[in-house]
Amino acid sequence: MTGERRYRWVILAVGVFAQASFAAVFYGLPVLAPALQETYGLSLEQIGVALTGLNLGSLVTVLAWGMLSDRFGERAVITVGQGAAAATLFASAYIGDFEGLVAALVAAGALGACVQTASGQIVAGWFSPGQRGLALAIRQSAVPLGGAVAALSLPIFVMLGGVRAGLLALACGSLASALAAVLWLRPSGRAVEGAVAPGLHPFRDRRLWRLSLGSGLLCVAQSAVIAFVVLFLHETRGLSTGLAAAVLAAIQITGAAARIASGHWSDRRCSRLRPLRELGLALSAGMAATALLLDGPLWLLVPLLIVAGGLSISWNALSFTATAELAGSIRAGAALGLQQTSLALFAAVTPVAFAALVSATSWRVGFAACAVAPLVGTLILVPLREELRAARTEP
Repeated sequence: MTGERRYRWVILAVGVFAQASFAAVFYGLPVLAPALQETYGLSLEQIGVALTGLNLGSLVTVLAWGMLSDRFGERAVITVGQGAAAATLFASAYIGDFEGLVAALVAAGALGACVQTASGQIVAGWFSPGQRGLALAIRQSAVPLGGAVAALSLPIFVMLGGVRAGLLALACGSLASALAAVLWLRPSGRAVEGAVAPGLHPFRDRRLWRLSLGSGLLCVAQSAVIAFVVLFLHETRGLSTGLAAAVLAAIQITGAAARIASGHWSDRRCSRLRPLRELGLALSAGMAATALLLDGPLWLLVPLLIVAGGLSISWNALSFTATAELAGSIRAGAALGLQQTSLALFAAVTPVAFAALVSATSWRVGFAACAVAPLVGTLILVPLREELRAARTEP
């Protein structure tokens, strides 16, 4: 038993690394946006399309990966998916046209999306309910941390070898995570008790659909900030790409710390949804303040962007944990696939919609829209409080 308690930290470490390597691809591409514009001669709308490629691929396959994880296990899914994603990223580094690059990014997103469900599902199985919020928060913190590493390192790779060097570095990370999965992942004997009624498939549970929709709307601000903050600060406020990427890294690190804190907070409060709603309201307020002060002095705007951006990342682990606990271990893969599909859908639509809105109006209007979406998402989540409480008390 002592060995099993110790090994769960190995499982968590592998899960964190798998998620971080995919996040580095997912959130590293915005750092490459100025170089992509220069290399391919792209407009802002075309950059939005390129950044949407990974989201679109993930949207198409994340649900299927969750179901495959339920059937074949997390180890096989992560090994195959991340290994294939690495091969696709290696190939993308040598594609010379924009259309081919977008196609490769779609494929990389589709294959790498395996970690979105599997790496969280296996971590949930190795930790007890009293520690699961913190464990999954640490796992989910890999998303902003992977993005932060990409934000700090990719400008160096681009300086040394252009876009190709950046894509090759991302490919190496995916390959390393596939190797780690095949070497160290193994299933747990612990079952996660769920609130979904026996025999009720997660796809037929309206609570999971409500949770997925509310989470998707919370994701809008995160997707817009991560995708465009570097371009905004570089083109509109005159920061160098390196300094703008450093702001993105600070947002990611702040978000990672907030995710871990929110997971521990939810364990202590014995609730995932109350903290989730409170963070949603704080996010809405932070994005509204950012929109109002968008033309303000940088000494005020940059810290505000870091705080609001950190809040846009902070809530994800709570939504993830609530989904896993509601579904239970038998159907966790499918349930998490549904939730991650919703996030991928909103993340895929947001860059294109945000870029079009900004082009038609202004950056201020775009950021204001990012304040409205999480407010609506939070309101959608309000009825879940009594529903989940009832689910836990049913005999």
